[in-house]
Amino acid sequence: MMQEVELCFPQLNTSCMKPKRRLSDTVFIYIVLSSVSLLTATLNLLVIISISHFKQLHTPTNLLILSLAVSDFFVSFLLLFQIMIIDGCWYLSDIMCLFYCVLAYIITSSSIETMVLISVDRYVAICHPLRYSTKVTPKRVKICVSVCWFFSLSCFTLLLKDNLNQPGRYNSCVGECVIVLNIFEQYTDLILTFIIPITLIIVLYIRVFVVAVSQAHAMRSHIAAITLKHSVSVTAKKSELKAARTLGVVIVVFILCICPYFFTTLMGKLTLVNTSSEAFVICLLYVNSCLNPIIYALFYPWFRKSVKLVVTLQILKPGSSQTNIL
Repeated sequence: MMQEVELCFPQLNTSCMKPKRRLSDTVFIYIVLSSVSLLTATLNLLVIISISHFKQLHTPTNLLILSLAVSDFFVSFLLLFQIMIIDGCWYLSDIMCLFYCVLAYIITSSSIETMVLISVDRYVAICHPLRYSTKVTPKRVKICVSVCWFFSLSCFTLLLKDNLNQPGRYNSCVGECVIVLNIFEQYTDLILTFIIPITLIIVLYIRVFVVAVSQAHAMRSHIAAITLKHSVSVTAKKSELKAARTLGVVIVVFILCICPYFFTTLMGKLTLVNTSSEAFVICLLYVNSCLNPIIYALFYPWFRKSVKLVVTLQILKPGSSQTNIL
């Protein structure tokens, strides 16, 4: 028998049609997205609390990680929207659709720009170690992070001014959430938030990799001849190299997760409740925010130690912010 067409809003003739999905698939997707959302919020909140609370972790590099964790934490709210539209319909207002897009754009853009700052930080630390402490300071890092978030908001306002003036103007039916960029806006977005940042990240990390390899060879060749004073210096370099390797993994995972998103959105209009392929690339971008804290846990002993102190509520004790974490 022919099944009746299901509408998002049965009482409206202009309503969008619901995509047909099996109930088991819908339940499975709901469970996965709910779990990822909860895990993303929890893990990134642990990163935020750890770096914010312990004074010893207030380094320029960790401040950049903190900015990334903040944007990743807000991704858990974006996943809640994805859970809400799991049946393929947008039940909220056009204003809420625009709010969702604003939040998604700012988070994505600020994450990319923070990745650029992390690459610059590692480049200076590895390639110009003697200048690092004077060139990269917590105050300068805070200013750069603030500029990144403001730049993301400004870009969104300029690129999507038509959508901001009339929310929902590009929806073809009721129950759809669509954002449209014209050709100029598409290429501007591509250049500012993808090509330039990703190119900078790759170039800087190639340079870091080359210098790191040469330093590793030099340390192995002269390890027997160095004095105690020099061995302290070598240990510091090893620490910087380890940080570069860990953040390099974070950046590679991020690029792999974000590329499908940009390739999809730059082909035309971005429909948030349409095909399964579009839903997949959006969720892939969001899942990356859950992976970052897991990478920190695998490579950073200080993160594992600080999480233990946070979970056991030892941070509530007087003077706990002065605890030796490193």
